[in-house]
Amino acid sequence: MPTTPTAILTRCKKENVHFMRLQFTDIDGVIKNVEVPSSQFEKALDGQIMFDGSSIQGFTRIEESDMLLVPDLETFQVFPWVTDHGRVGRLVCDIANPDGSIFAGCPRSALKRAVERARRMGYRMMAGPEAEFFLFQRNHNGEALAATHDSGGYFDLSPRDLGEEARREITLALEAMGFEVEAAHHEVAPGQHEIDFKYGDAVDTADAIVTFRFVVKKVALMYGLHATFMPKPLAGVNGSGMHTHQSLFSSKGRNVFHDPKGPWELSAVARAYIGGLLDHARAFVAVTNPLVNSYKRLVPGYEAPVNVAWSEKNRSPMIRVPARRGIGTRCEVRVPDPSCNPYLAFAVMLASGLDGIERGLDCGEPVNRNIFDMSEREKRRLKIVQLPASLDEALNFLERDGVMREALGEHIFEHFLHNKRTEWAEYIKEIHDWELDRYLDRY
Repeated sequence: MPTTPTAILTRCKKENVHFMRLQFTDIDGVIKNVEVPSSQFEKALDGQIMFDGSSIQGFTRIEESDMLLVPDLETFQVFPWVTDHGRVGRLVCDIANPDGSIFAGCPRSALKRAVERARRMGYRMMAGPEAEFFLFQRNHNGEALAATHDSGGYFDLSPRDLGEEARREITLALEAMGFEVEAAHHEVAPGQHEIDFKYGDAVDTADAIVTFRFVVKKVALMYGLHATFMPKPLAGVNGSGMHTHQSLFSSKGRNVFHDPKGPWELSAVARAYIGGLLDHARAFVAVTNPLVNSYKRLVPGYEAPVNVAWSEKNRSPMIRVPARRGIGTRCEVRVPDPSCNPYLAFAVMLASGLDGIERGLDCGEPVNRNIFDMSEREKRRLKIVQLPASLDEALNFLERDGVMREALGEHIFEHFLHNKRTEWAEYIKEIHDWELDRYLDRY
């Protein structure tokens, strides 16, 4: 891929690219962009495009609103769709202050800080997400309905899986943009799907997740459907997760999680990293599962993890170590959901694992029994605690965790807490249909 301004301009001319999207996310992980025409491409590639940061959730005060978009030239891609106005390119950007210094509220820069910390320790984080989503119908006005368009289940195919054509189109679009798609299939719940792409460096993978969510929504709209990454849009069925496989590599490309002579063939580094994840789980879950709705997924009975433990055999704990060893040794953190800001989610998980390494923690023995079948007494004996049951509870853990505060930086930490406290306050004062159905007549 072209990584110099000259090479990018040449490709834009060759492929009839008339517009460029300068893409970033707000603190909540919502994708934003400033689109410029071809006359402004050189200015954009030089990092000279400004925007009003006071209009973006959690960015800056109105009296200091000007922000610079600094493009990462290695992220240049051309969207596969051709419009009447030519094609559209894309660059992922970092956010900078007018003087060129890094903006403290830039989520991508927060992850870069965590990655740099890992580099100084001699590690490189690799991440591989499994992002699930639902495809729903739209009404005649184009409004999204909480109604699925099929009755398919896990790995089903047509005629039960009516989303397979849209899913194929999503896969083709992603491949056209440089993704290496490893698998695509129907998930457990009706209307639920999963597309897995190859693992990569943490920042590259977070960029890919943001692009993935955009492409999924775009293609769904083309098929008259609505794609949602809401964690639990339907009661009584499985919610959508974003299981995140992660491992650390040395500068020479060796997977430092593997030790053929270690317990379970895991190195001391791997056990300490997992220990750090377990130690900070109840705090970082506020970031990896950031919605009120996220905690409707994290309940027993629907395969989502609710227990702070790890296993190499089953999926009831929040962390699983898949069977593969050697270069494929990794841990699968099963908590995150696809509504999260991937930059912040990766930053807090990486910071947790690195803290475990620095403190010499150990993950202890794996819990290879089904925790869902254990009594509360058994869980207490094994020192298995529960993840927070609500966003409010998770925010309380987050607020007390100094490692999380440092990982996010003061600006993001404070704005994130404010945003989410406000969200919880708005939710808790509403009267919901369940309450009316249960209490109105009875009392």
